[in-house]
Amino acid sequence: MRTRNALVPMLALAATLALTGCSSDASPTNSPTTAAGSPVAGSWGKEATGQPSITIAEDGAFNGTDGCNSMAGHGTLADGKFDLGAFRTTLMACEGIDTWLSKAASATRSGDTLTLFDKDGTQIGTLDKR
Repeated sequence: MRTRNALVPMLALAATLALTGCSSDASPTNSPTTAAGSPVAGSWGKEATGQPSITIAEDGAFNGTDGCNSMAGHGTLADGKFDLGAFRTTLMACEGIDTWLSKAASATRSGDTLTLFDKDGTQIGTLDKR
């Protein structure tokens, strides 16, 4: 009976740790500095299964999908560059889908194109405005 009572808390701890590993920092420390009329606000990419897309609100909140995993967070805008900061994302494996959007760290806009960059500043892709 003693082993059974000790097993329940251990299973609860294991489940909590497993679920925590499925996201990045859930409460980013950076506060939004975007303002009304943000050049990156809007919906970008295609609304189709397996395709990356992101919607960015004027206050910096964003959500989207890399074509497989959902993502959400709150970024900041400074000097025309949108910094996605830490964001939540699911971590499903999806065969045949390029999940490049989940590696994005920042974005800039040029006309109707949102260009996304990884943490090293390397361009990883573009999304067209919807």
